[in-house]
Amino acid sequence: MRHCLALLALLLCLPLHAAQLHLVLGDSSRTWSSAELLEHAQAENIQIDQDVSYKRPMHYRAVPLAALLEGVKPGDHLQAVALDGFAAEMPAEPLLRSGPARAWLAVEDPAQPWPALGNGKPSAGPFYLVWTDPQAGGIRPEQWPFQIATIRRLAPVAQRFPALRPDPALPADDPIRQGFALFQQNCLACHRLNGAGDAQFGPDLNIPHNPTEYFQPGYLRQYIRDPQSLRAWPQARMPGFAETVLSEQELDALLAYLGHMASRRP
Repeated sequence: MRHCLALLALLLCLPLHAAQLHLVLGDSSRTWSSAELLEHAQAENIQIDQDVSYKRPMHYRAVPLAALLEGVKPGDHLQAVALDGFAAEMPAEPLLRSGPARAWLAVEDPAQPWPALGNGKPSAGPFYLVWTDPQAGGIRPEQWPFQIATIRRLAPVAQRFPALRPDPALPADDPIRQGFALFQQNCLACHRLNGAGDAQFGPDLNIPHNPTEYFQPGYLRQYIRDPQSLRAWPQARMPGFAETVLSEQELDALLAYLGHMASRRP
C-alpha cells in the first residue's frame, strides 16, 4: 500500500505533458514546446473580448504570431493544420501586421488547461490562433484555427490545386472568381473539391455530386446560414455563416463558384 501511495505522489509531482508546435517555413523549420512558448520573450497575457470558439471573453498567455514566422514575407501563403485534420489556408500579410487587428498564438499551459469547447469535447489547445481587434481587419471566424499542430509555408491554393480553379477564360471581375476566393477562406479548411485540398474533415463538395445539384437553392442558402435548422443531429460540426461573416452578395458569389464547378469535374 505504501508503495502505491508513493508512486501516486510521484506521478502527481511530475509535470504534465508539454505539447509541440511544428513550424515548417520553407528552408527553415523549428519545433517549439508549449513550455518554451509560455516563456517566450514576447509572450504576453492578453484579453480577447469575444472569442470565436468559446463565444465569450477569454484571457490567454500568447505570443505575437509574427514573432514566430521567421523569414516569412507578406506575399507568402501559410497553412495551419489542426490535430483533427482542419487545414486553414492563410495569406501571410494579415498575420504579420502589428495592428490594429493582430494575430496571436495562444498557448495552453498544461498546468492550467483551458475549458472544454463543449460536452465531451477537448479544449481549443494546445495552440490557438486568436486576434485582438479582429473587426478592424475584417477577420473571419475561419481565421481562428484551434488545436493547431503545424504551421507551414506553401504555394498558393490555385497553384497547388489546379482542379479548384474556375474557367481561366472568365473575366477578372466575374463573381465566380470572388466565389473562389471565398471558398478558400471559408470552405477549404474542412472540405475538398474535385479531390483537391488538404483537409481531412468534411466531404468533397463536387465528387460525386455538387450541393447545388441536390439542394434546392433556398434550402442550400439556409443550410449554409444555419446547418442545424435543416439537418439537426448532435454530432454535426459545420458552423453557420451569418450575414456578419458572409454577406448576401458574398454568398451569391460563393454559390456561383460552386455551381460553376459542377461542370468542371476531372
